[in-house]
Amino acid sequence: MVIIVKEDISKKSGQHCVLFGDAVVEALDCSVGCETCEELFTPDSPNINLALNGVEIVGNGSGSHHELRKLKYRVDLMATMTKKNGGIYLYANQRGCDGGRLYYDGTAMIVCNGAVIAMGEEFGFRDVEVITATLDVDSVRAYRGSINSHGAQANSAPRVPRVQLRVALAVAPTTDSCLTRPLRNREYVPCEEEIARGPACWLWDYLRRSKLSGFFLPLSGGADSSAVAAIVGCMCQMLFEVIDGHEEAYAAHVLEDLRTVVGTVDGVDDWKPKDAREIASKVFYTCYMGTKHSSDATRQRAADLAEEIGASHLDANIDDIVAQFGGTYVRGDIRGTGVFTEMKIPQFKSQGGSSVENLALQNIQARTRMTFGYMLSQLLPWSLGRRSGLLVLASANVDEALRGYLTKYDCSSGDLNPIGAVSKRDLAAFLDWAVDALGYKTLRLVRQAPPTAELEPRSDTYEQVDEVDMGMTYGELSEFGRLRIEQRCGPLSMFERLMCSCSDEPVSFSADTTTNSGAAGGLSQLNTLEPRELAKRVKRFFFYYGINRHKATVLTPSYHAESYSPDDNRYDLRPFLYNSKWQWQFDAIDRCVERLEANKNKQQPLAQAEVAGAAAAPFANDVDRVTRIQAALRAAGVKLKEG
Repeated sequence: MVIIVKEDISKKSGQHCVLFGDAVVEALDCSVGCETCEELFTPDSPNINLALNGVEIVGNGSGSHHELRKLKYRVDLMATMTKKNGGIYLYANQRGCDGGRLYYDGTAMIVCNGAVIAMGEEFGFRDVEVITATLDVDSVRAYRGSINSHGAQANSAPRVPRVQLRVALAVAPTTDSCLTRPLRNREYVPCEEEIARGPACWLWDYLRRSKLSGFFLPLSGGADSSAVAAIVGCMCQMLFEVIDGHEEAYAAHVLEDLRTVVGTVDGVDDWKPKDAREIASKVFYTCYMGTKHSSDATRQRAADLAEEIGASHLDANIDDIVAQFGGTYVRGDIRGTGVFTEMKIPQFKSQGGSSVENLALQNIQARTRMTFGYMLSQLLPWSLGRRSGLLVLASANVDEALRGYLTKYDCSSGDLNPIGAVSKRDLAAFLDWAVDALGYKTLRLVRQAPPTAELEPRSDTYEQVDEVDMGMTYGELSEFGRLRIEQRCGPLSMFERLMCSCSDEPVSFSADTTTNSGAAGGLSQLNTLEPRELAKRVKRFFFYYGINRHKATVLTPSYHAESYSPDDNRYDLRPFLYNSKWQWQFDAIDRCVERLEANKNKQQPLAQAEVAGAAAAPFANDVDRVTRIQAALRAAGVKLKEG
C-alpha cells in the first residue's frame, strides 16, 4: 500500500509518498522481521515465510494473557518453529493487569535454532524486565544450510519487501566474547502454583491501581473461600519476598506501592513490614458470618486459616439480621390486598416445608452475607482511620457458576473473583499444594471436609452436602462443564461423547452420588455408568444449566485462568434464556438409550456362550481361566466392576 504524505511534510522531507505494510529491515550483516502477538499461534504464521526469505531475526511484541498450562505451549511453538526453520526469535510479552479480567504474565524469551537461550520471570511485580543473550548470527545460516528442503522451498516462497539499513547490527567477536548457552533442565511452574501466583499478581495490580485500602473476604471455612484467602496470602508472601530480598530499586518500587495502599502505620510514614503476615494484617480483612446452622468446625477452620495468613479476622453472627427479614414477612408488615390477606410461615424442607420455602430460607441467609460484607468493607477501614474502603472478594468456582449452584448476590458476588475461572478439580489440587508450599496447614482440614453450604438445619439423620444437593459429584460437573464450554457439546452430543469415552483408570461407581465424593475422576466415574443412568445425569446437568443460565449475567469479574468460563460478558456468548425441557435433545437421548439397550440384550446369549466356552476350555491355572472369562465378557460389551 502506498500512502501520500501531507504537503508540509513533503516539502521538508522531499518525499511525496511512503510504503505502508509488512517489510523486512535489511542491515549490512543480517535482516530483521516481525510478527505480532497471536500470529505466533496461527496456522500460517508470518515467521514461516520470513524464515524462507532468509530473515535471521524475528521479533514478536506480544500481548499474550496468562492461562493455566499455557507457558509450555508458547515455548513449544517457538522452539518447534525455530528448530524447523532456523532463526533467532525474540519474544517480548506484556506484563500485569490490563484493567480487566486478563493478566499478562511476561516471560520474555530468546530462542535460537530450537533452543531456549534466555527466559524472563513468569510471575512478578516488575513493570519492565529486560533479558539479554549473546548469539552468533552465522549459526542460523549454517543451521538452515543443513536442511536441504529449506533452500528448495525458499525458492518458491512469496517475496517480502525489504527496507535497506546501511549499518551493521552485529559486532565482531573479540577475546572477551562469550556466547550464551541454552537453558538446561527447563522447568515449568506447576498448575497449582499458577493458580496461586497468577491471581495474586492480578489482585495486587488491581489493588494498587484502585487506590483502595485492601481486600475483604467473607471466609466460611469451606474450600472456595479458603482458596481465595490462600491466594491473597500468597500475594503477601510474594510482596515480602521482593521487599526483603531483591535488588534495591525493585524492592523500593514495590515498597512504595505498598505504603501508598497501607498509608501511615502507627504514625510512621516509612513503615516496612517484618514479614508477610504483617502485610496481610494491613491489607486483608476476613469475617466468618455464622448462623445457627453453621458448625463449630467451619468457624474454627476460618479463624485458624486467617491466623496463619495474618489477616485481620472477625467472627459475626447474622441470625438477627436474617430473622428480621423473616419477621417482616410473617408479621404482615408487608401490606397486601386480595389474596395477600395472611402470610404463611415458611419452613425448611427437613422440617416439612416445600422446595420453594427451603430455597427462599437458604437464599436470604446467603444474600445477607453479601450485604453485610459490603457494609464491613466500608466501615472496617474507617474504624481504623483509613481513608478508603476495601475491595470485596467473591469466592465461586467455574463449575458451580456453570451449573448455577449459587445464589444470585450471595458471596459469589463482589468486586473481584480470583477463582471464577478455576474448576473445582484444579482448586482441590491447589489446596493440597498450598498446605506445604504456602505453609497454611489448616487447608488440609478444609480438603478433608465434605463441601457444604450450611444453610439448612442439621440433625442426626440429615446434613446438607453440596454433591447431594447437585445430584452429581464435582468430578462429573467438571467433565460436563468442559464438554459444554470447550467442546461446544449440547445434550445429545455430550451423551454420545461420554458413551464413547474411555478411561485409563476404571473406577467402581455406584448410582448413589454420595458414595464417591471428590473433585477428581469425573470421566472415569461417568464412563462406568450404564446408558440409562448416564443419560439421566446428562439431562440433570442440562436442566439446571438451562434454568440457571441467567445467573451468568451477574457473575463477578473473574481472573481469566482459562477458556473454561461461563462469563457471558466476554467468553461465553450463548443465550441466557433456554427452554430447560430440551425436548428434542432429550427425546433423541432416550431413543439412543433404547437402541443401546436393545443391542446389549441381543448380545447376552452370545456373551453367555462365549463365557461358557471360555470356562470349558483348557486353562493353565485359575488366573488364566478368570482372564479368559473377563476377556469374553468385555468383548461382548459387558462392563465389569473392578476388584
